Order: sequence, then C-alpha cells, then structure tokens
Amino acid sequence: MNAKVLKNKVANRNKRKKRIRAKISGCASLPRVSVFRSNRYLSAQAIDDTTATTLCGLNSKETTHKANKEGASAFGAAFAAALKEANISEVVFDRNGYQYHGVIAAFGDALRANEIKF
Repeated sequence: MNAKVLKNKVANRNKRKKRIRAKISGCASLPRVSVFRSNRYLSAQAIDDTTATTLCGLNSKETTHKANKEGASAFGAAFAAALKEANISEVVFDRNGYQYHGVIAAFGDALRANEIKF
C-alpha cells in the first residue's frame, strides 16, 4: 500500500476517534470499552476515564484468537467473562474510530450475547 494512502487512512481514523471520544466517557460504574483492531490481533479494555485507570483488559495474543469474525466472537465471549469477574455488567462501547462492521460488530455482538449491556 502506498505510504501516502496509509497515512491518510490512519489520519481519517484518528479524526473519527476524536469525534467519538468527545461524546462518550466512562466512569467506575459505567466504564468505556475500547477496542483496538490490527491485522493480526484484537485488544479490548474497560476504562474508567475519571481516574484514567484500566479496570479490565485482554489481548487476543494472550488468548490465541485471530482477528477475523469467528475469532472476534470468541474473543468477545472471553472478554465478557473477564468483565463479569470484575463485576461489570453495563458498559459504554468505544469502537475507536472503526466502522461498526465485520470484526468490530462480531466483538460487540458477542458482548451482548454474553449479557453485557451497551
């Protein structure tokens, strides 16, 4: 991929990310779940923005899930279990500038299927 095209792609995602983050925020009772997607891995964390702390985090590199739809569904179920261990049942979903489609949607649907409300 051309370096200029890649730079624009990243810049556009960062613009979307800033626009989203201006509207949502997490707290201890309702944390923000931020998802990061790369070509190989997924990463998710529950964040309390008032104290700037991560309440719960998980990386697909540790859980050996791939960054495809099936892997995202399994990773979402594993992250939902980690959230339940931390006594978190309701969150604010931060798609981190990505489109709610494909892998991100599969992750979100897996959270909802495992009784995490957002």
